[in-house]
Amino acid sequence: MPVDLNGYWKMVSNENFEDYLKALDVNLAIRKIANLLKPDKDISQNGNHITIKTLSTFKNYNMDFEVGKEFEEDLSGVDDRRCRTTVAWEGDKLVCVQKGEKDGRGWTHWREGDLLHLELRVCGVVCKQVFKKQN
Repeated sequence: MPVDLNGYWKMVSNENFEDYLKALDVNLAIRKIANLLKPDKDISQNGNHITIKTLSTFKNYNMDFEVGKEFEEDLSGVDDRRCRTTVAWEGDKLVCVQKGEKDGRGWTHWREGDLLHLELRVCGVVCKQVFKKQN
């Protein structure tokens, strides 16, 4: 049985986000704005169907997918690219691989108690974010 990621999560830490955005070639103005934000995550998990909403006062990004099925992801709300994305369970971790212009792109979500961890990866750069579950 996969880990239950359902719920509303508020960001409590965001480490190395600036370098992650630089590796994605996000322009300076957008990087500065993005670094000021503390986005929330709203996750709905129903069997193999998962929706992850990343919500902020600047931009929202919705990811809707079936675990284990490759799909074309439109990242126009992030860095204006498209990629082939696959998300799969690896033990207790939800692991995403995004194939496209940038090497080693993807992320991993896992839960430790009432904390949701997110590791973002691209071109050897790693950003670590932590979110706390809201009641």
